[in-house]
Amino acid sequence: MWEFPLFPEQASTIAGGVDSLYLFLVGLTAFFSVLIFTVIFVFAIIYRRRSDDERPEAIEGSHALEIFWSVVPFVIVMVIFTWGASLYFRNARSPDDAMEVNVVGKQWMWKIQHPEGRREINELHVPIGRPVRLTMTSEDVIHSFYVPAFRIKMDVLPGRYTTAWFEATKAGEFHLFCAEYCGTEHSKMGGKVVVLDPPAYERWVGGEEQGESLADLGARRFIELRCENCHYPGAGERGPSLAGLFGRIVPLEGGGTVEADESYFRESVLNPRAKVVAGFQPVMPTFQGQISEEQLLELIAYVRSLKAPQGEGR
Repeated sequence: MWEFPLFPEQASTIAGGVDSLYLFLVGLTAFFSVLIFTVIFVFAIIYRRRSDDERPEAIEGSHALEIFWSVVPFVIVMVIFTWGASLYFRNARSPDDAMEVNVVGKQWMWKIQHPEGRREINELHVPIGRPVRLTMTSEDVIHSFYVPAFRIKMDVLPGRYTTAWFEATKAGEFHLFCAEYCGTEHSKMGGKVVVLDPPAYERWVGGEEQGESLADLGARRFIELRCENCHYPGAGERGPSLAGLFGRIVPLEGGGTVEADESYFRESVLNPRAKVVAGFQPVMPTFQGQISEEQLLELIAYVRSLKAPQGEGR
């Protein structure tokens, strides 16, 4: 069946589940379409008026029939909802051990950076059998990261982060598209995902083009922007220490809390007065226009690498 050109091959762990639900919906639609039109055709013949004087017999209501055509659609809808919701939650949360890859969309290319430091344009190299989590943003307009063989598609938005994950099950090259019209050369914004076996991927990662890791680049950016003046332990209490902060729940001035995730750190750099940590003053300057999306992702990678001091719980 998968040789039929309308069906991309299945090359990820979630592709089978997505296709099963899709084919169930198509089959269900086809079944009821045939049933309804057949009943209409048959009833049109059986119950047609045979003379001008013929009058149809009055039909009394049927509680059994009312219950039947209420319960059956309800059961069908609940099956679709339960199946779709379970598939959504499975695909929405990436495994904890997933490899982190950053993606920045820009008219009209995909800029990709691996945690080890390798950078790519319109190509993404990944190992087979390992979950990969994509943290994505856009430098200009809305894009959409779409790999048909993996059955993943996620909008890539300016000013915020979106995530998607996959685990490739086949080695080879698979098409990468932008599935959101993003300008006059939208059709050219394509690329490929190259899936390698683990030894081949390690050789690729260690190739000649490898540079500093994301965390190392972020550490250098951290120093260049003088962030250490306020955000190292004992820095005069001007700002909270970032060691071990990523992923924690942070109390805010005025009440409320926020999870210290990628979106929170991005907002804190570009709009630091939006969410001020409890116990601190809103004295941090904005870096809006002074730092690119790629550099923001480098800073976040560095913050993620900072571990809490021993004995300090999360």
